[in-house]
Amino acid sequence: MSYLAKNYNRKKISFKYGKGSYLYSSNNKKYLDFVQGIAVNSLGHAHPKLVQTINKQSKKLWHVSNAFQIPEGEKLAKKLCKKTFADYVMFQNSGAEATEAAIKVARKYFYSIGKPHKNRILCVKNSFHGRTLAAIYASGSRKMTEGFGPKVTGFDHFVFGDHKSLKNKITKNTAAIMVETIMGEGGIKVIPDWCLKELRKLCNKKKILLILDEVQCGISRTGNFFAFENSKIKPDIVPIAKGIGGGFPIGAVLMTKKAAKGINSFGSHGSTFGGNPLAMAVGNTVMDIVSSKKFLKKVKDLSKHFLKNLNIIKNEYPDIIKSIRGKGFLIGIQLYKDQSLFIKKLIDNQLLTIRASENVIRLLPPLNVKKNELDQSLKIIKKVCEELK
Repeated sequence: MSYLAKNYNRKKISFKYGKGSYLYSSNNKKYLDFVQGIAVNSLGHAHPKLVQTINKQSKKLWHVSNAFQIPEGEKLAKKLCKKTFADYVMFQNSGAEATEAAIKVARKYFYSIGKPHKNRILCVKNSFHGRTLAAIYASGSRKMTEGFGPKVTGFDHFVFGDHKSLKNKITKNTAAIMVETIMGEGGIKVIPDWCLKELRKLCNKKKILLILDEVQCGISRTGNFFAFENSKIKPDIVPIAKGIGGGFPIGAVLMTKKAAKGINSFGSHGSTFGGNPLAMAVGNTVMDIVSSKKFLKKVKDLSKHFLKNLNIIKNEYPDIIKSIRGKGFLIGIQLYKDQSLFIKKLIDNQLLTIRASENVIRLLPPLNVKKNELDQSLKIIKKVCEELK
């Protein structure tokens, strides 16, 4: 009997340890892990520099209250701001907390400038922004909100790609538009660069804030540090998490000076564990690795190779694979038939993947994956297509 609540439909498999791109199960099987904690282990399992960092920091200091200065957090915040659009950073523990804080930042900004009526956030219907009460209602998914009433108000929704609906939903009460630059749970749907530019123009015109949720698609996963970078725009607020900790829980909200106006005051927001010394030490090491030009170039080069060959497989099996979606190492294989059997057969062939909406299988290798590991996964995917044709 398990004493764990059954809110997860867990597969009948567990792991003893991991190394790089691989997980080793309790029954001694070796699996190529293209889940990586759902885009969390940006440098794979047991990366030697992360292990070294945790060992070193754990012997010095794990946790102190944010009532005191935390030099490791100051250091990571500086790196993030120097690398990105941001002027300020608030550290959290997770992506859900980061998006929740982003909502608070936007609302508090308008309150601080004497416009408290501007407190509604416009989001994509059936998006994913986390599992807190506010975040599930921001997502606009009936499945996620069922049974958790009363409704958390303050959110409006438009359909992905419906630009007319988007514009019509903006009212005098709208404070911000919040979208995932690449929808992860929603089916690996990329917002094109031209659309991001138009969103920025629209927010400027309507004098509202632009929040780009990069919890899953950020931190070098696309070959740029942020997925929006090719569009050359500057958002107002960006929540991050997942990859920045390389497997250790870290979340953060990045903000411009303007957007931070309301929240940038004592007592406006807090987090007991957010920005703790152990997390910040790990974050600094991850940041140093994944933000280098050499590392980013390798992600771009290898992901191009991967996407090219996935499309070759798609063309060989047009009755099985409907489309290949995504960017960098945030990739989706959309199938014609239910993805459950395909995922099971991938597992049987020792490749771990995870589902997304719209009958999509997510492929989320570590960012330091090797070419031969990508080629191994391609062989497995092709084998499963051959078995199911």
